[in-house]
Amino acid sequence: MAKVKQVGLLAAGCQPWNKDVCAASGDRFAYCATLAIYIYQLDQQYNEFKLRSIMSEHKKTITAISWCPDNPDLFASASADNLLIVWNVAEQKTVARLDNTKGVPASVSWCWNFVDGVAFVSQRGPLYTWVYGGTDPGVTVHKEAHSFLSDICLFRWHPTKKGKLVFGHTDGSLSVFQPGTKSQKHVLRPESLEGTDEEDPVSALEWDPLSADYLLVSNLHNGIRLVDSEALACITCFCFPSAAASVQCLAWVPSAPGMFITGDSQVGVLRVWNVSRSTPLDSFKLKKTGFHALHVLNSPLAKKAQSSSSPSKSHHTSSTSEAVPPPTLSQNRSFSLPPGHAVCCFMDGGVGLYDMGAKKWDFLRDLGHVETIFDCKFKPDDHNLLATASFDGTIKIWDTDTLTAVYTSPGNEGVVYSLSWAPGDLNCIAGATSRNGAFIWDVRKGKIITRFNEHGKNGIFCISWSHKDSKRIATCSGDGFCIIRTIDGKILHKYKHPAAVFGCDWSQNNKDMIATGCEDKNVRVYYLATSSDQPLKVFTGHLAKVFHVRWSPLREGILCSGSDDGTVRIWDYTQDACINVLSGHAAPVRGLMWNTEVPYLLISGSWDYTIRVWDTRDGTCLDAVFDHGADVYGLTCHQSRPFTMASCSRDSTVRLWSLTPLISPLLLNILTNQAWEKIIGNTDTAMVPGSPPLLCGKVSRDIKQELDKLSSDIMAKKLRWFSECFLSEAQELTIVKMSKFGGGIGAPSKDERLMEAADIHLRLGQIQRYCELMVELGQWEKALSVAPGVSMKYWKKLMQRRADQLMAEDNDDAIPFCIATGDIKQLVTFFTGRGQLLEALIIAQGACEGNIRAPQSSPVNHTTNDVDNRLQYQSLLHKVCKELAEWYFQNGGSVRAACCHLAVDNIKLAMSSLIRGNELELAACVGIVLGQAANQSTAYCLELLARKYMTTTTWELSADLLRMIPDNHILLAKLCAFYPGNVSEINQFHESCGLPSLEECKALAEAAMCEGDLFSAVKFHLLSSEPENALWIGLDHVKEQLNQPDWTVDIVQPILELMSYIRTDCLIMAKLTGARSELLILCGYIGGLLAIRRQYSSIVPALYEYTSQLLKRREVCVPLKIEQLSVELDAWRACTQSTSNPSSECQREEFSCLNRRIQPTHPDGLVLCGADYVTGSNLPSHSDVQLSCFTGHRIQGPVFLLEDDKSAISLNDALMWAEVNPFSPLGTGLRINPF
Repeated sequence: MAKVKQVGLLAAGCQPWNKDVCAASGDRFAYCATLAIYIYQLDQQYNEFKLRSIMSEHKKTITAISWCPDNPDLFASASADNLLIVWNVAEQKTVARLDNTKGVPASVSWCWNFVDGVAFVSQRGPLYTWVYGGTDPGVTVHKEAHSFLSDICLFRWHPTKKGKLVFGHTDGSLSVFQPGTKSQKHVLRPESLEGTDEEDPVSALEWDPLSADYLLVSNLHNGIRLVDSEALACITCFCFPSAAASVQCLAWVPSAPGMFITGDSQVGVLRVWNVSRSTPLDSFKLKKTGFHALHVLNSPLAKKAQSSSSPSKSHHTSSTSEAVPPPTLSQNRSFSLPPGHAVCCFMDGGVGLYDMGAKKWDFLRDLGHVETIFDCKFKPDDHNLLATASFDGTIKIWDTDTLTAVYTSPGNEGVVYSLSWAPGDLNCIAGATSRNGAFIWDVRKGKIITRFNEHGKNGIFCISWSHKDSKRIATCSGDGFCIIRTIDGKILHKYKHPAAVFGCDWSQNNKDMIATGCEDKNVRVYYLATSSDQPLKVFTGHLAKVFHVRWSPLREGILCSGSDDGTVRIWDYTQDACINVLSGHAAPVRGLMWNTEVPYLLISGSWDYTIRVWDTRDGTCLDAVFDHGADVYGLTCHQSRPFTMASCSRDSTVRLWSLTPLISPLLLNILTNQAWEKIIGNTDTAMVPGSPPLLCGKVSRDIKQELDKLSSDIMAKKLRWFSECFLSEAQELTIVKMSKFGGGIGAPSKDERLMEAADIHLRLGQIQRYCELMVELGQWEKALSVAPGVSMKYWKKLMQRRADQLMAEDNDDAIPFCIATGDIKQLVTFFTGRGQLLEALIIAQGACEGNIRAPQSSPVNHTTNDVDNRLQYQSLLHKVCKELAEWYFQNGGSVRAACCHLAVDNIKLAMSSLIRGNELELAACVGIVLGQAANQSTAYCLELLARKYMTTTTWELSADLLRMIPDNHILLAKLCAFYPGNVSEINQFHESCGLPSLEECKALAEAAMCEGDLFSAVKFHLLSSEPENALWIGLDHVKEQLNQPDWTVDIVQPILELMSYIRTDCLIMAKLTGARSELLILCGYIGGLLAIRRQYSSIVPALYEYTSQLLKRREVCVPLKIEQLSVELDAWRACTQSTSNPSSECQREEFSCLNRRIQPTHPDGLVLCGADYVTGSNLPSHSDVQLSCFTGHRIQGPVFLLEDDKSAISLNDALMWAEVNPFSPLGTGLRINPF
């Protein structure tokens, strides 16, 4: 199982260079960065789009994508290396490749006359058709579409008129082809270009979906036209409010015939048009930067149905009858924009989904990099701020907590290869570029304040700001120099190398020492305190150029270097020697990072797409991570969060990782309150090969010093501070607070209402009738402003009617009406129905704190009502918190889900979230701090952790964990039963756990049998020198119970679980083949029932299939029949899974019987219910596609390999399986340990 866990992903932005880089189909949409395609899909449960996959097979710039109109799972993409790929999105794999497109495809589109055909064109043609499937695959040339006089920008097939297509050219003209008619080349140029050689490229081109011949075309400078492709005439020229406006993209709105939208190329203005008029109906400024691409989704997001309480209009109208109001209309009444969602891509790489009806972003990913990210660094004084440097010429700063960009540098720097933060809180970044020298960017001022040009036009590959002396900055360049200067530009040293210098790094122990990596394959160390320009040391050994070098932060004189020879070398400056060579990468090494707490941990990133974690004591590779889809360049962690790492890559993403699993025994030592020597040590002790990890850095020493000052609450503080150090999200659990609701929204003031009411009353006398007339006319404001003149009760009712109407229209204006009337429940329902759980939470919290109150209609004492309301609001708050927690959990955020539960003191669900997310160490820490209220969950968590550490080197740790559980005798007995070793070692371990010796256990087992205490007999037999006796006795008992009509899971499961701890070497003996088979079958069957109880739906079929297969293949005598298993599984499916076929009466009876068997004896004892979902399960990975041996489908998220090193299941399924059945799904008799 992977030891490095992906916990976050910062997606790339959309590239601003090519035209067809945004596409959509059904409930998916896609956009292209330079080298990767990002695919989002609608999550029906929460009504939001989520990143599902990243396709990154292309090695050069992607030039176009196109979604298949007939199969929503297929799309095609082309790139600058003359490559065309057809993808299957659902299976996330390549269907077909065309490796030579005879030119770079500028535009790609699926053929309407071939099911498996893709058309593509480059420059001046011809148009090629590639049929990749069927009986006659191959590439053919369009008979007429060739020999153009101007380059092609893009082309479009007609959606309904087979074979008809149009090309847009850089000279502004169109070419139209239609089978059976004469070709029309280079027609319909804008009138202003006729007779000139000027170019005005066609920037967008879309057929009118309701016409056979009409076509919308935009030229970059000459605006938009609706043209008739048959008559070759311009129907309408659309006028812009400003001559400066130019259109980069346009799209028809499928739900509104004749309506289309455009995006300005200079400023982010979205304009709404209708073909019936030449001026825009409406416009919204969405961003400062211009549009690059637009696509309107065909199937808009479905809103949950709102029940309308508007009454039907009666035939007889009295002065108090309720009027039926007309629908709320927009300003442009005739052209109100229907609901629709536009995928918007901007010139700065921003990507968002805009809800045109509600005029708001569903999401906006702003400022994303669109190219290779070469470097990343955390801000020294803020572990939440991460800076990245990219090929796109910018440095961006990200908030890693919210995964959003918060600052971007001015840009236009060519390529930014490297960055370095100023020390402390100076808030400046130094950047190194390919052609503009180096610079210092003042983040707060938002501008470049200094430039360094000593390297001329040569590229600067690395820049490093000294953190020991904040006035010194080092740069190294292709000109062969490493230059040390002060921040005001004074050159201190120029170190000449025989070739290009790629990397440099300041020693963290000596402010005057710097190391460099050079193209001549050597590493050099310079000492600045001398006047010499010669290196103190030159290290040789690499077989190709050296790129980055890094000094160890914990071991003086130790540094590492990464090379194009694929190795990382460790050098000892004091010995003048290479002390280790780390081999494993299959391509040049780029990223390098030492851990700042564990001195032997080193992480490297390579052009082979992997990140590797090394134990530099013996050169072992502890883990290899394959999730990036391209070269890995930068690796970094923050000193105060040493086990949270960020990486960046040519795939344009930044990924966040947890390194905690690498040193999890350390956290357990803290949890079990071990001596400090087992937690914190010196580097010499930590560097002994094979010894367990120790913390040796500043953060751990500081924590220990603070703890030494405390006299009380030491354990809680210890767990909290170390958890924050180890676990990236643990700090959230210490600051769980809900936002308070702020006022400012309400009804018109009482004085205004009374003045107008008095005036109306004087003139009409019948105020209620007047109000209803105003409602019927749609003038709600007038009606509401005088309604209090009738009564506060009538006013409140009118407000509720207005709120109901606006909610039925999904209009945000409903919010103040609900708040004014104090209708909290309706408002919370409104927000949750739209998936806006955070807003619902704020409203519920505000009501609980008394910040939202209903207006009182009489002056009586409302204390009782207030108490009732408060209880109702509390219930509402709990409900919303639970929904929000589930949303976080399903997004892979089990820690944040726990925060939501803790916010309303729901400790049981908080602990359950952490355990189901496999955050076991954190759950144990939290449970211990929470105390008695979490005892049951903490005990279960500690039991799972003990199972995790039932391995060769950590048996004592496992025992220590179990000793923390109050009633631990049976648990320690299970541990000792499973403990392997010789007689002496086993007896010693028994003694440490307070259990009798092997011989004593044998005697105790025989005594227990005589007394009829079967459970104790099985236990002591397991602990004796003949554990196989436990199987014979226990299996006979379980089979006897299963033959009883009223048996339940809780009767047989305890003894089955006890027997499962028999030592593996004993269980797999040939003489126990029959007993082993029976044990595996019974554990599989009872495991299936436990999975039904716990709602582990994804593994229930697998457990039943596993049990059935074992029954088929092995000669056993158990009271189970394959036919009965099939009946039970079908009944479970019919009664719990949503299928089109309703369950039969027999199936309902069978499922009722199943339910009786699985009912827990103590319902309060059920710690877990609901599927496990570990952090990172929702994050797309570039790893080799693994198919689950349970389902045959691709595994999403972390993978767990079974003992044959071939069969794979998802980590989530593995965890759930192990929680209900300890034995491997392969039926080998080996235990499964995915924890």
